[in-house]
Amino acid sequence: MRAVLLLSTGWAGMQNAAGRIMRYLTAGESHGPALVGIVEGLPAGLKIEEDYLQRQLARRQGGYGRGGRMAIEKDQIQFLAGVRFGRTTGSPLALMIANKDWQNWQEVMSPHPAAETDARKITCPRPGHADLAGGIKYFHRDLRNILERASARETAMRVAIGNIAALLLNHFQIRGAGYVCALGGVEAAPRPPAWGVEMIRRKTVSSQLYCLDGEAEQQMIAAIDRAREEGDTLGGIFEVVVEGLPPGLGSHVQADRRLDGRLAGALMSIPGIKGVEIGLGFAAAAKQGSEVHDTMRFAAGKRISRASNHAGGLEGGMTNGEPLVIRAAMKPIPTLQKALSSIDLATGKTEDAAVERADVCAVAAAAVIGEAQVAWELARAFLEKFGGDSLLEIEAGWRDYQQLKQDYLGGGS
Repeated sequence: MRAVLLLSTGWAGMQNAAGRIMRYLTAGESHGPALVGIVEGLPAGLKIEEDYLQRQLARRQGGYGRGGRMAIEKDQIQFLAGVRFGRTTGSPLALMIANKDWQNWQEVMSPHPAAETDARKITCPRPGHADLAGGIKYFHRDLRNILERASARETAMRVAIGNIAALLLNHFQIRGAGYVCALGGVEAAPRPPAWGVEMIRRKTVSSQLYCLDGEAEQQMIAAIDRAREEGDTLGGIFEVVVEGLPPGLGSHVQADRRLDGRLAGALMSIPGIKGVEIGLGFAAAAKQGSEVHDTMRFAAGKRISRASNHAGGLEGGMTNGEPLVIRAAMKPIPTLQKALSSIDLATGKTEDAAVERADVCAVAAAAVIGEAQVAWELARAFLEKFGGDSLLEIEAGWRDYQQLKQDYLGGGS
């Protein structure tokens, strides 16, 4: 009887733990009425700093090379559920960002069957976009049904949601920042090792491209100007650095629990991202092991320090206590003003691809989106280790962990 009771209690505990893992869904089209999001699993008692969230949304809309859409939209978050008097209640969080451009698209994007129109219908897919693959998948004759949702406009909601997760991490002194390190073939000087999150934030706040190298930034701006004149687009690379992470987020025991894979997946889910690397990344493949792996020693306060951080803060699918360093490569935007050759699906003839209003370059915005995606995945891993239904429970688990870690590194003394 006792064994049955223990088994039952353990099963219920697993169910509760699974229910606490955060997840989110978004909905909305680029030119629809609004973007909406639902977040489940946030602990009760988290302070929602709306000014902070609005600043992150404004950063996403910034960056040299953005298109005319950014002059129309002024993204504002509206909370519909899950927040009372500025703190989460533990209920699902619902939020909305209205699309101001909707007023210009009400007839084209109407949900009512009587309003159906061929206005702005798209039958020529853009190379490099989701248009053709999505059209075949869902058998849409009008590819607008694909591109409206495949649009990177959806990432405005992801920035809002990811930065709510960042508020949870910030509460435990875990902070991240992203910046552009290459654009259009121009590479910025390597970030000095001493430049951490606070320096990245200070340097990028006054940068048009969220870049740490002023000289390289001017070359990047010139490259964007040339691409604009030629009707072309540019991609680049951004890096996200996160400090304050405890060792042991993620796990080596199953493939889907390895945090490096989860982070890579989170960044690859951003439209236009084609590659991700952590720490030395691909460069490690050309070096010997003695040049790659980070030697360790005891430092003050029973802390293990590393002579380097080539691993980028992750070993064996887990955080190792060093700063997370992760980079992502963004391809050039596939909507070109100098349209590429395509096939008109309505006629079968070779035609120029459809042209929508688009950016020349959005790598700076991608860095902000990347920050948010990384924060979201780290917050999920954090709650898996320290989770509870309220912030008070998480704080208690965090304090216990700090003491246990000290005891462990001290040999149990």
